[in-house]
Amino acid sequence: MVISLLTNEEAIEEVYFGPHGLSQGDIQGKVFIEMSTVKPAKQQEMAPRVEALGAGYLECPVSGSVGPAKEGKLIGFVGGNAATLDKVHALLSQICRRVEPVGPHGAGAMMKLAVNLPLMVYWQTLSEALSLIAPLGVDPQRVVDILSDSSGGPNMLKVRGGMIAQALAGEKNDMVTVNLATMRKDVRTMVEQGTKNGFAMPLTQITLDHLNQAIDQGLAGADCSQFPVWWLAQRAH
Repeated sequence: MVISLLTNEEAIEEVYFGPHGLSQGDIQGKVFIEMSTVKPAKQQEMAPRVEALGAGYLECPVSGSVGPAKEGKLIGFVGGNAATLDKVHALLSQICRRVEPVGPHGAGAMMKLAVNLPLMVYWQTLSEALSLIAPLGVDPQRVVDILSDSSGGPNMLKVRGGMIAQALAGEKNDMVTVNLATMRKDVRTMVEQGTKNGFAMPLTQITLDHLNQAIDQGLAGADCSQFPVWWLAQRAH
């Protein structure tokens, strides 16, 4: 079994089919579990190419980041053949508290995008919420604690609240959990997939526009907790 979890479609292509890629070796009988967050169409394209070489292929993007991964508490969204999943279910259960088969190849990517979309948009809504209370001058740690303990506090705020408070207070923290470039890649994919399905994506598009602006100002590698800081610095710009 081989697990891959990569940044984007170009990386997947290189790792699997580049001159030194996985496909260059003997992969007969192996099962590849591809966990990257990419377009559904990419997973639909990858599966037959790998399977033609005599290997099994599943997509299994996951919900959760570093903390849940260390604790084996990710949620995996599996797209692919049920018989192939049976072969690797025990392994996936070691890193995922839930292994959810959701359909054929591409279905896992669709589910992952749906799960991440409210989170991505929440960064924008959190930033706007903070702008309402900016004149109060309340300590950032108190603000985050209040929001986390209210209906305005999703799980993300409870998990990343400490880093957000540090960022708002101007305290330096070099840790990067998810950077803005990765967020933009995922949000762009969400907009494209929604459009492909025949739906307008107004809130997601606004979030993408603002991520573009932040990245244009040099924040591509910044942690997601820096997005509210960037927003508050914009004022009415």
